[in-house]
Amino acid sequence: MSAEVHPTAIVDRAARLGARVTIGPYSIVGPKVELGEDTWVGAHVVLDGRLKIGRNNRIFHFASLGAPPQDKKYAGEDTALEIGDDNTIREYVTMNRGTAQDAGATRVGDDNWIMAYVHFAHDCQIGSNTIFANACQLAGHVRVGDWAILGATTLVHQFVHVGAHAFTGMGTYLAQDLPPYVKAAGNTAQPYGINSEGLRRRGFSAEHLVGLKRAYRTLYRSGLSLEEARRELESQAAACPPVRAFVEFLDAAQRGIIR
Repeated sequence: MSAEVHPTAIVDRAARLGARVTIGPYSIVGPKVELGEDTWVGAHVVLDGRLKIGRNNRIFHFASLGAPPQDKKYAGEDTALEIGDDNTIREYVTMNRGTAQDAGATRVGDDNWIMAYVHFAHDCQIGSNTIFANACQLAGHVRVGDWAILGATTLVHQFVHVGAHAFTGMGTYLAQDLPPYVKAAGNTAQPYGINSEGLRRRGFSAEHLVGLKRAYRTLYRSGLSLEEARRELESQAAACPPVRAFVEFLDAAQRGIIR
């Protein structure tokens, strides 16, 4: 079955539309856009630039995906935005292409739930199975791990990393890296425990939850220096493998972690 394009939509002849793609009224699809099969595009959506979108995505009205980065250094390089499969992208979401100074592509994984007015700036790297509540704003070069949940109006400074399974409360400002599994809230963000309920829902065992809570206390409540805490976490990971993610995150941290 071929794509279904509303007569008011403008789709460049060079665009590649998979089987059963739907393009809603007044939407615009540029020449370097590729849409995977069963993807639905609502009304007044703009798909621009070198943009690859996988299968079975839902892109709601007035979203803008693939526009040039909001970076004064950008000089028209042929950068990209890449989006995986099974994502829900709600109204007024904006995602910009990458820059030549970084990966050259902004990337979004699979099965993400992205609510209205969310912004992903240039070179962001988003994992899979994440949730971004309304009006989350990510500056350039931000990385977000799998299963992270960002509460409404969370703001993330450029180059910050958010670990897998992390959680932020509404109105959080992240100026530094947020380790995996950790809950944070406030302006600026402060840690307040492990995302136990989310981990439980995802099948983490009671034993592993105990080990991760111990790791959190080591990192945030023990009074150890960061290097001392890292060495202790390395030891704890032998008995509780999920703790290894803490160690790897600390080794890769660029802006320091929230304290």
